[in-house]
Amino acid sequence: TAVAVPDHDLPALGFSCSGSPAGYQQQSLWLRASHDRLGKRDDDVALMVHQSRFDRLAVAFSYADGATRWQQVRSGDYASYWRAGGQILFEAPERSAPLTAVTMRFDRLSGHQFVHARIVPKAEAGMQSAGMAAAVGAALTLLLVSCIYSLSLAFAVRRQYLAWQAAWSGTMLLWGTLWSQVHLALVPGLAGTVTTQICTFLSCLAIALATISAATAVDRGRAPTWLRTAALICGLGVGIAGIPLALIRDDSLGPLADALGLVVIADLLAVTAYLGWSWRRGSVEARDFLAAWGLPMAMLAFIHIVDVEDGFWGGGSKLAVLAAATWQALWLAAAATRRLGHLRIERDHARSAEAQAQQLARRDPLTGLPNRRGFVDGVTPLLERARADNLPAALLLVDIDRFKSINDIYGHDAGDVVLCGIARRIGRWEGPMCTVARLGGEEFGLLTIGMEGIILGRFAESIRRGIAACDHSETVGDRVVTASVGVAEVRPACDFQRLYRLADEALYDAKRGGRNKVVVQRHEDQSGRVRDREAAISN
Repeated sequence: TAVAVPDHDLPALGFSCSGSPAGYQQQSLWLRASHDRLGKRDDDVALMVHQSRFDRLAVAFSYADGATRWQQVRSGDYASYWRAGGQILFEAPERSAPLTAVTMRFDRLSGHQFVHARIVPKAEAGMQSAGMAAAVGAALTLLLVSCIYSLSLAFAVRRQYLAWQAAWSGTMLLWGTLWSQVHLALVPGLAGTVTTQICTFLSCLAIALATISAATAVDRGRAPTWLRTAALICGLGVGIAGIPLALIRDDSLGPLADALGLVVIADLLAVTAYLGWSWRRGSVEARDFLAAWGLPMAMLAFIHIVDVEDGFWGGGSKLAVLAAATWQALWLAAAATRRLGHLRIERDHARSAEAQAQQLARRDPLTGLPNRRGFVDGVTPLLERARADNLPAALLLVDIDRFKSINDIYGHDAGDVVLCGIARRIGRWEGPMCTVARLGGEEFGLLTIGMEGIILGRFAESIRRGIAACDHSETVGDRVVTASVGVAEVRPACDFQRLYRLADEALYDAKRGGRNKVVVQRHEDQSGRVRDREAAISN
């Protein structure tokens, strides 16, 4: 009928159950269910209608006494009739007269094939609405978490596909919010046509984003370029088609939606082929995406074969899609976490190996003491501390006397045993104010800060005596192994190279003076000028 026909003309209308409605897009479409077709003998019923593109929906409950009770909603004003899950609930008023018919009047409906209505008992309608609200709330919460998590991962690991995945999750979150009508609690003016049009565009955009995410997750070269290009063209085509499809209000909407469905199936097949090919080439990302896409593809095939629009508490295919999208988002987030976990383990192993290699590079493999490189790294902070606190610094060079003869007479293995025994003795003096090392061959070094004068001389003498007291009887018999010690004492502390040169001069003097001796050189400034020299000789 014409839109101008008033609602109270309902009794004068004649209804036909044959054929398909036509020519109603700019007029009013009346749909009627009589009592004998309701399938309910209880008059305590409610009508649940999925939201769609219309200007106005008026529902008439007709009773046996001739009374008719009207309830209506308009695009932009659903009042208190909207329910979570994209449904509008009309409850039959309670009257003593039995209910005989329920009539729906749609003004400027875009397509009758998008109308899905159910008549259920009021108690069941309330239970389904509550269950739907809980299911939708859980799905939207998980999508929100997945979106935030994927976005944070994208920034953390600089992976492009994770950013596309986050965009897809965000789009599905927005689509689910609008489809379920949860947003009407805050923005009631978006009820009806505007919401459904936005949902149409968002659903197409989500397919495009999912396609791009899958295509960019796999390294190029894993699959033919033409297959990747075909998937991207299909996905982008669906996304672009969502713009005009969202704006259409005439009778071409149905055929175009069916055609778009074929393109979506082609896109899914292209993406599946691309991922499958890449998986066979060893791509872990392709395997994870195939597992994530498995349920949505199965769900899509299921809802195309089986009519589920009245199932799932009235959520129908939309709720199934939302659940599948939630699964896909969670699976991909978990897969990304697992891969990153493996990468982190590999990174930690690499860092551990690198640290171990660096440690070995700073350690003498025979004695376990720091080598020259490790010694320089260790003395640098000590010298800086000595300069900052104006503390004296001293370098002690210890050289084993006539060590070559030990190798020549007893062999290099015996020489190594002697070196290890002396290294253990020298290692006892290592501490916060002293660092030790094997500088090479039979030469050892000790750098200490805070000791000077007589105390430093006694310390050097204790080192010489301690080395001479080492027991090497199992290796070299009763031969006594001695060492010469050259000490360079400076205040203020100078750099290591200059300190080493001064200590080496003192060691040379100790060797030239007969070995088994300590020679201490004290310097009053960084110029290297000798202030005095002391020598202690052991017989």
